[in-house]
Amino acid sequence: MKLGARIFKTGIAVTLALFLASLLHFPSPVFAGISAVFAMQPTIYRSYLSLIEQVQANIIGAAFAIIAVLLFGRDPFIIGLTLMIVIALCLKMRLESTISVALVTVIAIMEYTDREFIEFAVIRFSTIMLGVFAAFIVNLIFLPPKYEKRLYAQINENTENILKWIRIHIRHASEHHILKEDIEKMKEDMTKLEHLYLMYKEERTYSRKNRFQKSRKLVLYRQMIVVANRALDTLKILHRFENELYHMPLELQQAIRSQLDSLLHYHEQILLKFIGKTKCHPRTETAMETYQERTRLIEAFYAHHQQKNEYYLFSLIGAIIDYSEQLEHLDKLIDSFQHYHHDAALVKNLASH
Repeated sequence: MKLGARIFKTGIAVTLALFLASLLHFPSPVFAGISAVFAMQPTIYRSYLSLIEQVQANIIGAAFAIIAVLLFGRDPFIIGLTLMIVIALCLKMRLESTISVALVTVIAIMEYTDREFIEFAVIRFSTIMLGVFAAFIVNLIFLPPKYEKRLYAQINENTENILKWIRIHIRHASEHHILKEDIEKMKEDMTKLEHLYLMYKEERTYSRKNRFQKSRKLVLYRQMIVVANRALDTLKILHRFENELYHMPLELQQAIRSQLDSLLHYHEQILLKFIGKTKCHPRTETAMETYQERTRLIEAFYAHHQQKNEYYLFSLIGAIIDYSEQLEHLDKLIDSFQHYHHDAALVKNLASH
């Protein structure tokens, strides 16, 4: 079982919330621990947004709970009706993510007690907000998330898996049903990668230089994901028309295989160039070879198409050309980035990952 940073931070936040609640002699400190669990977020930026939303939602919950008790009492029916009103209002104000804590606030305040009610309500509200602030402080100070290394590692892993299957498939060495299952898994992996990209995008930088550098990195990583998706699209078409491709003329098969081999090598070289493991040239030998193989492929396709109108080939050739063009665009973006940010520390750190 893998214990991530968020698990440790949740444990620390709950501990801090319970300790502070006990230190301040708040009754029922468990509510501080509960709110700390709900308030924990994966990024500092989301934690900041959550703090603002939690304050708003808890004020709404506390206000309606106090009004309901003062006007109608603590009957279970009244509690349920109050919860429904608070949920509806939170949805109206687009505070969906904070509904859980708001409901905890309502129930905690409307719980039966012999104490002075207003004083009791203020203490319960303060106890819950203490947990929210504890989670924010922990997320801000302890183990701040570093999503860039995870993002690059995931891009690299997903890409290697896709390229591996393309190499196997174009040599007719893949099992149809196994590849089908793996394609579905690769699609899921790319969806997870999109989520990780959003997490990295939400990380805040505070210096102007780093903000500019990160904005260019966001473009780079987005293009890396686009290129990986184009490679996956190509693999899906190869798998879909496996039987038809096997029976096409050997010359066209060879042209497709040569072009894909060149693209796969080019793709690998580009990723290595980004982390400084290969030399950076405006126009590499691999890029020129890829261009020549693409010209050869188009010529072989036209020659075959004049003899047989096999329109399914349009989707394959189009996917390969699109993949090639997206790779060239990524290559240019990396050249530009390294020209202006050749001393980027984070990129150097990726090379040692």
